[in-house]
Amino acid sequence: MPRTTTMTVRVSGALSEFVATNVGEDGAYENVSEYIRDLIRRDKERAEREAFDRLKAELNRAFAAPEDTYKPLTAADVIARNRT
Repeated sequence: MPRTTTMTVRVSGALSEFVATNVGEDGAYENVSEYIRDLIRRDKERAEREAFDRLKAELNRAFAAPEDTYKPLTAADVIARNRT
């Protein structure tokens, strides 16, 4: 079962006003918790997308390399390389 954590966040000034405009009757969210959860989900998706884009770029570089630069590796070679 997922763990629930209660967190306290303090915002003031312009940030507080910005949150207030996004919450309630006139806002897109019913309450601050809903707004914060959505922000966290979006940030998580962004981080995952950036990690995927880095992986994709690395693979594109690898596949674009001349075939004569490839060298055979065993599973043990790969494991050892990734331990460092």
